[in-house]
Amino acid sequence: MEEFMSKLFVPKDTGACSLGADEVALKLEHYFESHDIAIQVVRNGSRGLYWLEPLIEIETAEGRVAYGPIGIGDVEDFIKESCWMLNKSHPKYLGRTEAIPFLSKQQRVTFAKVGIIDPLCIDDYVSHGGFVGLRKALELSPQDIVSTVSESGLRGRGGAAFPTGIKWQTVLDATGAQKYIVCNADEGDSGTYSDRMLMESDPFALIEGMTIAGLGVKSTEGYIYLREEYPLAHEILKKALRVAREANYIGKNILESGSSFDIEVRLGAGAYICGEETSMLESLEGKRGEVRPKPPLPAAQGLFGKPSVINNVVSLASVPPIIADGSESYHHYGFGRSRGTLPFQLSGNIKYAGLVEIPFGATLNDLLFGFGGGTRTGRAMKAVQVGGPLGAYLPKRHWNTALDYEAFSKIGAMLGHGGIVGFDDSVDMSEQAQFSMEFCRIESCGKCTPCRIGSVRGVELIESIRRGENLQQNQELLVELCDTMEDGSLCAMGGMTPFPVRSALKYFSKDFE
Repeated sequence: MEEFMSKLFVPKDTGACSLGADEVALKLEHYFESHDIAIQVVRNGSRGLYWLEPLIEIETAEGRVAYGPIGIGDVEDFIKESCWMLNKSHPKYLGRTEAIPFLSKQQRVTFAKVGIIDPLCIDDYVSHGGFVGLRKALELSPQDIVSTVSESGLRGRGGAAFPTGIKWQTVLDATGAQKYIVCNADEGDSGTYSDRMLMESDPFALIEGMTIAGLGVKSTEGYIYLREEYPLAHEILKKALRVAREANYIGKNILESGSSFDIEVRLGAGAYICGEETSMLESLEGKRGEVRPKPPLPAAQGLFGKPSVINNVVSLASVPPIIADGSESYHHYGFGRSRGTLPFQLSGNIKYAGLVEIPFGATLNDLLFGFGGGTRTGRAMKAVQVGGPLGAYLPKRHWNTALDYEAFSKIGAMLGHGGIVGFDDSVDMSEQAQFSMEFCRIESCGKCTPCRIGSVRGVELIESIRRGENLQQNQELLVELCDTMEDGSLCAMGGMTPFPVRSALKYFSKDFE
């Protein structure tokens, strides 16, 4: 086997690949091979510093050092300057990766291995603490597993923030020979990419978390409902599941324990509404993606009518360190009832766009300026949308609100999946309000009238307002329409579309004049 002097890391992440990372890696590999240089090119995941992608890292005795961004047009110079020999004078030299302020100020727990390991090397995963939680879970009773998750304070990271332990306890207590673990990986909110990053950069964390969940509620089957628009994540997940199965971390008689659990990936239907858990279940069963009325709750009658745990990618990937290190290790992070960490995703008009995992309790200002560096255009920031296309648009006066589920609820906003989209002062917020209604009109499943018809009428009203027609009367009618959609819609699609519309009217009324 060839001995390598060192390793050079080039991300294999959708964001990095879209900027030429594959071509960069191929060119470097070809150069090293043709010049008999013993450098191994490793395709790791992204560190989440997207303004620096493709980010190349070099393994050294002092830790990894980084250069970036190194696009295909920069490779020739990178080679000419022998940067793998640690050329500190190179203009793209960034120093030790871990010392880059954007990374050094974070507290990565769920994303601790993301961007560090080879996503498909199970030995790499194990050497960085992988499967410690699973091995410990195999020695615990189902109730002990569920109790540990409950005591950690973990809440659903998909947006609803429902306590994970309560959901698991309900499924554990449910009767029935067959139960299911369903991972909702249909990440569709604008400005979100943490699920994709984790699946592409650390798929074994998700696999381990789902397996622990299976042990906790006595389930033997799991499904990952994956967003169809994530082909690279699909490819990596399929390979990771095969590797994990061959190593006996999933499948029959896991690690000779007598317990069994296996996972299957199913592609989504390409509809935003299928991110809603009951609509997702309909799609998984081969039906049209429409919302089911609740009750019954999926924990009692979920997939194929059986008790089912439904969590998103980040929720499930947070479980292994909780089991491995104990509930208190996770619970000591956070603020109020919001415990642990959340991977916030900065996008839109942000200078330093990327993923930031920090404990709850910081503020939007900390993220927007402490990490994000303000707007990319250099203009003043005007509005921030938090929580995806159904989240409120927040003005400056709310940017000191603590990043906490309850604190955001008090101001009529939500944290959701942690997506944060920034807008500078050139934005027209009446146009953004119209976009929110248009989004609902396009993505509504059509099952309930308030959402199906209300969104159409909402677009028409905002268009009239923007034309200056009957301003006061139409704005009053728009508020009444929002009340009807919120109170009468079957699910959050129609029920929460009023959030961004109302906030735009309330905080940016001049844009509607």
